[in-house]
Amino acid sequence: MAVVRGSRKKVFVMNSARYIFVGIICTLVIFPLYWMVVTAIQPPNVTLQYPPVLYPVHPNLLGFKQLFHGNPMGRWLLNSGFVASITTIITVSFSILGAYSISYFKWRGRAAFAFLLLFTQMMPEALIVIPIFKIYDRLHLLNQLPALSLIHAAFVIPVGVWILRPAFESIPKEVNEAASIDGCTDMAILRKIVLPLTSPAIIAVGVVSFFASWGDYLMAVTMISKKELYPASVGLASTMSQLDTPIQTLLSGALLYGLPPVILYMFIQRFVISGLTAGAIKG
Repeated sequence: MAVVRGSRKKVFVMNSARYIFVGIICTLVIFPLYWMVVTAIQPPNVTLQYPPVLYPVHPNLLGFKQLFHGNPMGRWLLNSGFVASITTIITVSFSILGAYSISYFKWRGRAAFAFLLLFTQMMPEALIVIPIFKIYDRLHLLNQLPALSLIHAAFVIPVGVWILRPAFESIPKEVNEAASIDGCTDMAILRKIVLPLTSPAIIAVGVVSFFASWGDYLMAVTMISKKELYPASVGLASTMSQLDTPIQTLLSGALLYGLPPVILYMFIQRFVISGLTAGAIKG
């Protein structure tokens, strides 16, 4: 009996420690989001007082009113959505073709090409932003949102190829061979067999590309200088100045800016999880 009680006590202590650890981690992750909401709905003088008040005091929506009254926030959000949507379409299309060519066709230099795709992710954006700016300037592509989408897609396509490659390779070769014997061309096999079977991985690539484009700041602020064409990330940064930082307005905009990706992820999270793990275990 003593052994059983000691074992139960040990299990209870281990479970309690586990729950406490998880609770601390969740608090550290959630508290910044909570503080952003509190700051967005209360006056700045309350936010800046010391010691800080951890609950909303005199809540109001003045920050949201100021955000839309003096700035085209709605337009900025639409610009971000437009750029992210085009980036997603381009990334998914080229990632499918790239992963399909690497997975199903044997050609010289295939492994080296796949490695070079991965190697491109080791180059920071800050290292090549000036050369890209000069190229875009000579081609008269500055201040054009579709052209900005091309830059975003160029950075995300290698990631998309590496996500889709194991998913494509997880499909049994016998299925493709049977379709080929029945007269299907390579593109017909891709369209009728590969894409339906790997749709979760394709959705995952779309989500990754959308988020990467939505959250970009460096390329957007470099390539876009017209205020009406600002994506939301650049537009929010433009509300700050050397003499004033409208905290309530800035955090109100940040709250609006962060909602669309969160809502999108809530609807398709199960596809993202299954897509990112597709091909991890072959049948």
